[in-house]
Amino acid sequence: MALGVKAVEAGYSVLFLTLETLMTRLARAKHENRLERILQQLAYPKLLILDELGYLPLSREDASLFFRLLVRRYERGSLIVTSNKSFGDWGEIFNDHVLAAAILDRLLHQSTTLNIKGESYRLKEKRRAGLLGRAPAVPSEPRALPSEEVLLSDLA
Repeated sequence: MALGVKAVEAGYSVLFLTLETLMTRLARAKHENRLERILQQLAYPKLLILDELGYLPLSREDASLFFRLLVRRYERGSLIVTSNKSFGDWGEIFNDHVLAAAILDRLLHQSTTLNIKGESYRLKEKRRAGLLGRAPAVPSEPRALPSEEVLLSDLA
């Protein structure tokens, strides 16, 4: 992600993970009684970028681990989260609407949300290369376009 590259160029420590990779690390650490150590390590980078939130639902245990990470980083470091789901769908992602509300409460405090609409750059590149058909016509209602939420949360 370009924002992560710019942060590194500015001298900030940055960690980029997909949500799946993050959750695998946290679950393994919990199983091996190393959770506090991993949470401490994940709280260290000035910027943590989490990609692909919402592509796969999380178990309640995973959602709880995610919340613990947010609490650990809250007002200590910045966070960028990308998701193809609107905030209203996060209760389903986390399998708990109350926990999703608590997560959003922390993420949205002192944050900026960007809604990017349209085709992803990957699909555009495939079309340019002739590997896909023509781009769909722009519908009259903008919500019909795919979109991705990018949440820039200044937790520090």
